[in-house]
Amino acid sequence: MHLFKSVVSLGALAVVMACGGAEEAGALATQKSALVTGTSQGCTFTVSYVQRVQVPPIFDIRLAREASETCPWSASTVTVGYSNANPPTMVSLAANELGVAVGYTYRTGGPSPMAVAIKHVAPDTLSVVRSAGLTPVSMGTYIYSANLGIGPDGTTLIATGTKNVAIAGETGAGNRYVAVFPDFFTSTLAPTIVAY
Repeated sequence: MHLFKSVVSLGALAVVMACGGAEEAGALATQKSALVTGTSQGCTFTVSYVQRVQVPPIFDIRLAREASETCPWSASTVTVGYSNANPPTMVSLAANELGVAVGYTYRTGGPSPMAVAIKHVAPDTLSVVRSAGLTPVSMGTYIYSANLGIGPDGTTLIATGTKNVAIAGETGAGNRYVAVFPDFFTSTLAPTIVAY
């Protein structure tokens, strides 16, 4: 079983390396501004956050679809979730013809850890099709970011970022991680998470 996990972990890291090597993996994990705009089925989508409540601070995570000649649907904005992080340290978006993925940091208050929510949003209805995420294993700890990207196969969602504690389900060690969600838009398969 240990050998199997090692092979899976190496495979997950290899996906990122195939997309640009160790330098790119490191750059993705440490970049300060995540991608917040993408295109799916001819439409441009943008993710942002807006403070809804002052005390305690609550931020709505909003996804906007722009109207254009190439988009078959009208302009619309929906709230896909909320964050109690003050402010959310990261919102990120990745999109292709299969759908839109939105990621953001959140916490529930007090000594709770800062975790990452990842949502699959349908381009046409703007409804949340799937909710996934990454969770620290200890209270009062942080996953600082989860910059989203889509693998070269077009179906794998890759989240890279930094943290100060282990993520539930990870292998390896270090303050950077790669989480690989196979067939993200068409399944509910759990991610393979490798720390380095």
